Amino acid sequence: MTSLPRAKEVLQIEAEGIIAVIDQLDADFDKAIELVLACPTRLIICGIGKSGIIGQKIAATLNSTGTPSLFLHPVEAMHGDLGIVEPSDVVLAISYSGETSELNLLMPTLKSRGVKIIALTSNGSSTLAGFADATLRAAVPREACPLGLAPTASTTAALAIGDALAVVLIDRKNFAASDFRKNHPGGSLGERLKVKVSEVMMTGAAMPIVSPQTSFAEAVAILNEKNIGAVLVIENNMLRGIITDGDIRRLISSNKTNLAEITAKQVMTASPKTIDESLLAADALSIMQDHEVTALPVTNAAGDLCGLLHLHDLLGKGEFRLLV
Repeated sequence: MTSLPRAKEVLQIEAEGIIAVIDQLDADFDKAIELVLACPTRLIICGIGKSGIIGQKIAATLNSTGTPSLFLHPVEAMHGDLGIVEPSDVVLAISYSGETSELNLLMPTLKSRGVKIIALTSNGSSTLAGFADATLRAAVPREACPLGLAPTASTTAALAIGDALAVVLIDRKNFAASDFRKNHPGGSLGERLKVKVSEVMMTGAAMPIVSPQTSFAEAVAILNEKNIGAVLVIENNMLRGIITDGDIRRLISSNKTNLAEITAKQVMTASPKTIDESLLAADALSIMQDHEVTALPVTNAAGDLCGLLHLHDLLGKGEFRLLV
């Protein structure tokens, strides 16, 4: 006996649910978007049971696409976790019936704090909708569950509404693929290597920088402080050389006793390997592999120092290795 007809029926019911929601979107969706865009802090998502699980997924999607969000369990909120809610936050409350008592008990407290509320529910006349500044209706014709008890098509519809919110916010915030990658540093190596060097390099105070006249002792102190394995020697923002852990070990093993008189210029490797800021991280990894280095200065077309790229920035600290 094949189960395919029943499986296809379930998917058809769920698809019908999402299609039904399309016609329920109205001006309140625009209002919800404006509330989130105007929020200077976070979107807090609340729900009980299956709605709570859907809420957690919506929060995860929003976080990775540029809208700071977190999930707050309504019961835990009533027992102390409400302390994380700021008056400037916006709350997305999810309840298919709109009559979930644990969720609705939280609403008056939120309203008294001045928090704006977006309701995601099937019932625009529900108790939850009555508290809301904007109501997103997501009623489905039927559940896929044969008993009509387990949330199936309704949770799929709620999830789709969450995706619609996230995608519209991506558009309104001009959130780019490079921004997405910055929120996914643990993503696949292939994805990480598609970004430009300028997107992953360290800059400013994060870089270990000394002048040619800096003493050997001070250069070592900066190398230890930044813990990058190298120090860049610059003059008038032009890269003059690099001092690595290996350079320091070789100097010390040379048995020179006047280390206090040695300057960075005397220790550095002049004209080190560099990469242009416009190239890809994949190009940087290739240079690092070919020359067996783990730190690569980044320059622009004029030769000015723009940043420093470490192998950790490309492979992730948990995958630190040379690809040989």
